[in-house]
Amino acid sequence: MTAQTLDVVTIGNALVDVLAKTDDAFLAAQDIPKGSMTLIDEARALHLYAAMGPAIEVSGGSAGNTATGVASLGGRAAFLGKVRDDQLGAIFTHDIRAAGVAFDVAHAVAGPATGRSMILVTPDAHRSMNTFLGAAVDFGPDDVIEAQVQAAAVTYMEGYLWDSPSAKAAFLKAARLAHAAGRKISLTLSDPFLVNRYKEELKDFVEKHVDIVFANEEEVCGLYDAANFDAALQAVRAHCEVAALTRSEKGAVIVAGEEVHVVDAAAVDKVVDTTGAGDLFAAGFLFGLTNGHGLYDSGRIGALAAAEVISHVGARPQLKLAELVTAELGASQAKRA
Repeated sequence: MTAQTLDVVTIGNALVDVLAKTDDAFLAAQDIPKGSMTLIDEARALHLYAAMGPAIEVSGGSAGNTATGVASLGGRAAFLGKVRDDQLGAIFTHDIRAAGVAFDVAHAVAGPATGRSMILVTPDAHRSMNTFLGAAVDFGPDDVIEAQVQAAAVTYMEGYLWDSPSAKAAFLKAARLAHAAGRKISLTLSDPFLVNRYKEELKDFVEKHVDIVFANEEEVCGLYDAANFDAALQAVRAHCEVAALTRSEKGAVIVAGEEVHVVDAAAVDKVVDTTGAGDLFAAGFLFGLTNGHGLYDSGRIGALAAAEVISHVGARPQLKLAELVTAELGASQAKRA
């Protein structure tokens, strides 16, 4: 069997996040659905960029955020995604490598520009994403670096990529490679609107190929047409080995067969921007799981990572998560002892 040299390899949209603070009036004037992710074309992206206020630009994308979170925790991470050989592509590549994540997919030399997500953050910390996928949609089976998938304990896939037929084919290839090498496959459902678009396809993929699924309450209820969270939990536990279900300020529930763990949300002085909360929860949970921690403590690491990222603008950690988690987890374990 291939030696495990990576904890997590993530597959997702390679995007540069453009974050700006705004208000509900701006969202209404620009016809932007609050709190959701809307796919837009390049012309719309340019229009919003011109209309929005001062912005912070940083490499992003859901799976990219998760990979950098794993690296910040001290884990070994790689990212698979597609950028163009343009200025934003260079920014993305530099940022993710500087964060300690391996990124070795060849840049596209033709086709659409590097993707970007225009993220508007309102005073209540809700973020509304307007995403031009650009070169990211051209990610396909040939871009899957087989050696990295085979060498990673977990391959984590971003549901947002499900809109791309070539990416779906890449997901299936990665799943077969990982399972043949004795590794695990993980999927995040990403967005309630995505779940509604591809409900039956996603249920089938989860049941047949996914070992670890991530979803928030709305997403998992939508996937199984469940009337409430408890019904959704019962449905998903029958379809995968582990389900990590987040519930915002209520924390998270981790379920694995008959095993159920309720994890409280970590304390935050002030929620500034919820961008990346789910991505960093996944980073913490997967880091814990691939580094010898049990389900509860892995969930706790996820909660701590999510709390750090929502305390500031942007979806990448500003503190070294390894130091934060060592201090916090050590203290809680001492109390339990």
